[in-house]
Amino acid sequence: MSTAPVIAAVDGSDDSLRALDWAVDAARRRGATLRVVHVRQYAAWGQPDVLVAGEPDGAGDPVLDEVRDRLRTGAGEPAAEYVALEGAPTALLPQLGADAQLLVLGSRGRGGFASLLLGSNGLAAARDAGCPVVVVPRPGRVVHEELPAEPGPRVVVGLDVDSPDDATLAFAFAEAAGRDALLQVIAAYPWPVQSWAAAGGMVPPAVDQDEVEHETRTLAEGFLAPYLKNHPDVRTQILAPPGDAAGLLVSASKDAGLVVVGRHRRRPLAPARMMGSVTQAVLLHAAAPVAVVPPAPAEE
Repeated sequence: MSTAPVIAAVDGSDDSLRALDWAVDAARRRGATLRVVHVRQYAAWGQPDVLVAGEPDGAGDPVLDEVRDRLRTGAGEPAAEYVALEGAPTALLPQLGADAQLLVLGSRGRGGFASLLLGSNGLAAARDAGCPVVVVPRPGRVVHEELPAEPGPRVVVGLDVDSPDDATLAFAFAEAAGRDALLQVIAAYPWPVQSWAAAGGMVPPAVDQDEVEHETRTLAEGFLAPYLKNHPDVRTQILAPPGDAAGLLVSASKDAGLVVVGRHRRRPLAPARMMGSVTQAVLLHAAAPVAVVPPAPAEE
């Protein structure tokens, strides 16, 4: 088991306190230390992009003092340490993932625009951190369509059969095992398949939908086989539905404990890390916490 901490980024907002509660539970389940971090933001014209520590153990930081009081009232809490940093959160939060097994934050913090579904801090951390990042949404997000699911605790993971990601699958299986939860695997395929006629019009697909679904499911089962062998106690439900992967994952997020997605693999000529459109859409609209898992270092 990793000895790296679970980090909760807090700023005193209700969003960050919900993320703190999620991180406390994650640290407890993993047997890890909880590291609570408050980044005190410089003025925009003086923001460094390196970590600058404040008082040892966050002494004198009112946000961290509030968290200490909050955690003292809970029984069986994990060991906790407190860190106050000064700088730009969008630059510093991703750096915190360098020595963490998990970074947890709310979908929005203090400031910013009230209409935003995801703040800049969450976007930057999910895109750039070296460890998995969990973004905890505000309660009340409405999911209009639902996918069939068994009752009880459930972890959802997206599987792209054209480009499966080992790090994402490994994280999802570990989370399902730690929660004694069903792992619901969504292996979506695009439908209807359109092709262009010579005159520029669209023609019906020349392939049979049942064949596409069968092939998608077969590929998914093949990719999952080694994980099922390593986690024999994890119950899985493989769904191969037609349609948009992001929309289907959002639909599956209703009443789920966690949705797991991969971060976009870095392209050889890309100047910076990227997040795929599916991942961004799930972060914006899922009703459950979303874990964004970076590719393995060699893939970066």
